[in-house]
Amino acid sequence: MMRCGPLKDLLTAIAILGGTALAQEAAPPQQAPTPGQAAAERPEAATREQRHELLRTMLSNVRLVGRFTIEGAEDKEPIRDEYVISGITKIGTGELWAVAAQIRYGTVDLTVPVPVEVKWAGDTPVITLDNVTIPGLGTFSSRVVLDRGRYAGTWQHDAVGGHMFGKIVPVEVPEKEKVPATKSGEDR
Repeated sequence: MMRCGPLKDLLTAIAILGGTALAQEAAPPQQAPTPGQAAAERPEAATREQRHELLRTMLSNVRLVGRFTIEGAEDKEPIRDEYVISGITKIGTGELWAVAAQIRYGTVDLTVPVPVEVKWAGDTPVITLDNVTIPGLGTFSSRVVLDRGRYAGTWQHDAVGGHMFGKIVPVEVPEKEKVPATKSGEDR
């Protein structure tokens, strides 16, 4: 049985969010980095499409392995968390994405598309959730920065919150089980 942690809360509690479009800039295409690629080797993702490809690469067939803290329990060690993301797909024209995330809770073990809003700090994606109430689960907020094979952020589930951090690690997935990174009609 897997503990209910902040990343699980984020993945299971995100409701459909509106996105904001980014203006497309002109620049030659560049190869997207691997999740653990060093900063000196990382290409600048100047265009919208390059930022999107960077995000697809960062969140395709990966495991988020890390820890989370609970505010008010600073004397306790961070709690281990681990989640699998098989892929991410762009939805519409804004910055709404569907993350194919494995959800494990009790006897439930399934992969579902979870809609997330992505904000951008240059070429760095920030997964965002703002006070979204899910009936029966509570109200959720989160900011998760994805950068150079790492993630870090804050989480809030009703009155409980804290920090989360860890590594984005590639997962070897049999070819027949891989979820292809697809683009919306706008990105083709």
